Amino acid sequence: MLTLVEPSRPPAPTAPPVRDAPATRAGRTDRGPWWRGIGGHLVLAVAGVASAFPVYWMYATSLKPAEDVLDQRLVPDAVTLDNYAYVLANLPFGSMMLGTFAMAAAVAVGTVLTAVLAAFALARWDFPLKRIIMLLVVCTWLVPVQATMLPNYVLISQLGLLGTVTAVVVPQVVSAVSVLMLFQHINSFPRELFDAATMDGRSPFNTLVTVLLPNLRPAIAAVSILAFISAWNEYFWPTMVLRGGDQLIQVGVRAFLTSEGNDWSAMMAASGLACLPVFALYIALQRQVVDAFVRSGLR
Repeated sequence: MLTLVEPSRPPAPTAPPVRDAPATRAGRTDRGPWWRGIGGHLVLAVAGVASAFPVYWMYATSLKPAEDVLDQRLVPDAVTLDNYAYVLANLPFGSMMLGTFAMAAAVAVGTVLTAVLAAFALARWDFPLKRIIMLLVVCTWLVPVQATMLPNYVLISQLGLLGTVTAVVVPQVVSAVSVLMLFQHINSFPRELFDAATMDGRSPFNTLVTVLLPNLRPAIAAVSILAFISAWNEYFWPTMVLRGGDQLIQVGVRAFLTSEGNDWSAMMAASGLACLPVFALYIALQRQVVDAFVRSGLR
């Protein structure tokens, strides 16, 4: 009688023993000496204090009485709100804030429109001289604003727009950094997504509106916020093209700088009031700005 004998199998390989990571006194893995991160945090703390100090000095000066405005002490001895009351009584502050808000909102909308269309064209299609156009976009980002103010002023003058808010808006609706940010986001989408939209019978504009824009909301929000804040904080260009001082708050603060003398406490109070909406906007939406920069790869 025959019996079947199963062939012997080689023993299964055993995994090498896993070594436990060295633990610190708190029971966590050792990531190096604790003092290595102090240098970086110290640099960031110094940079943060240096950036916040001018803002603190502006509000501290605005709370000083007129006779103590040139006092160099960090903490004012006497605090008063008379400067804010004087500014609200002598400037059409409400109308200027509304005009500035409308101007900044128009710049933000125009920047988003031009940036989305330009970034979509550069990321979606391959065409001659594409690399050169991308290089030119980057180069315009590196050109200082002061170098383009005179040509822009001549062009605005020839168009007959001097003295209008349109003259403030038009040169600011194209932003190279916004185009590059949205280009990085659109370029990260898989090519198969565009091919599927084309096979589905969608036109390029339909693909942009129905497929890309819903997925670009964080980046568009960041571009809008940055464009709004940049337009709100712009001072020199509105001062050049606007002849009246009662349209925008950036130009209205010049009312306290006269040939008879400068009322620095009132000017600081007006500047402090003008900064409050921007501070509130950025604090409320700073997460979208940071996320957009991190996802786009820009630093």
